[in-house]
Amino acid sequence: MCRICDASRAIEVRETSRRRFLQFTGGIAATLAFAPAAFAKDPKAKDAKPPPKPQNQMSPAAALDRLMKGNARYVEGVSRRHDFKSEREALVGGQNPFASILSCADSRIAPEYAFDSSRGDLFVCRVAGNFANDDTVASLEYGVAVLNSPLILVLGHDSCGAVDATIKSLKDNTTLPGHLPSLVNALAPAVKASADKPGDKLANAIRQNVIDVVARLKSATPILSAAAAEGKIMVVGGIYRLDSGKVELVG
Repeated sequence: MCRICDASRAIEVRETSRRRFLQFTGGIAATLAFAPAAFAKDPKAKDAKPPPKPQNQMSPAAALDRLMKGNARYVEGVSRRHDFKSEREALVGGQNPFASILSCADSRIAPEYAFDSSRGDLFVCRVAGNFANDDTVASLEYGVAVLNSPLILVLGHDSCGAVDATIKSLKDNTTLPGHLPSLVNALAPAVKASADKPGDKLANAIRQNVIDVVARLKSATPILSAAAAEGKIMVVGGIYRLDSGKVELVG
């Protein structure tokens, strides 16, 4: 083959590769730009199945009301009896929780108990200090976009050890061992923002952290912020009282 033919062939190969690359990257960009739509389910799809718990399909306000009524039963010690065997069987093929909870990992806080809920009712994320990092936000996005959960509750609690450790670390200018500094970094903004407020510093920081996390989730683009703006979800905060088990909403 002549040199001119070789050169023409090389140019053709480069142009073909370039077109394929642009098509590939363009597809990725379109997916990212319309992330919420990428998760959407077609209600007319042939394989569409009814949700395992039809009673969990409700408005954000109704979900919050149901959550708080469950907490009231828990506080009074009159929790309902749950048939876990039947629930397990019903949930094998899927889930549609009516609320998502971002809670502290403290062993004294158990959202499923605190709200007297059944299996498949709550989509729970837990981390010491109940802060929202990228992994937590992604999990909650999944709960909203895929599982259609209409409510997100950020749940702090009294005497949070993670927040207390952050206060002490910042005050003494010390570095905690292991990976604990990551907790300090995540909670430090709330501790600093509430430092000059009157009253108990720990209680103030716990409350401020809940408020800050709620704000972050409401503004988390593109999925949560869009769902909140359209009224498809509600994002609220609460404080769990260790002595009574009562959850007090934080506005």
